[in-house]
Amino acid sequence: MTVVQQVISIAIAAIANFFTRVMPFLVFGRQRNGKEEVSPFIEGLGNFLPPAIMGMLVVYCFRNVHFLSGNFGLPEIIASIITILVHLRRRSMCLSLLVGTVSYIILVNFVF
Repeated sequence: MTVVQQVISIAIAAIANFFTRVMPFLVFGRQRNGKEEVSPFIEGLGNFLPPAIMGMLVVYCFRNVHFLSGNFGLPEIIASIITILVHLRRRSMCLSLLVGTVSYIILVNFVF
């Protein structure tokens, strides 16, 4: 690819990314009395999807754990408990996921 083709490709990707981020607000956003309101459907999705995605993440993380062989899934269970405790203490999803991931890596590489 030439430099011009690379710049055009990056510009197209940036425009497509921006468009996909803005489109839901254009389609589902409403204005009443000069104030922008979010559709009840989108609010429902906003309330439903984060816990559903976290549930799917938990299932995905435990899908290959063999609780009846090897270390019986102890690193996964301990890292999950640490993640839950950090989240209950700090209420920060990023911090709890980071601490849980680091604790799992330490447990797998140095403890078990």
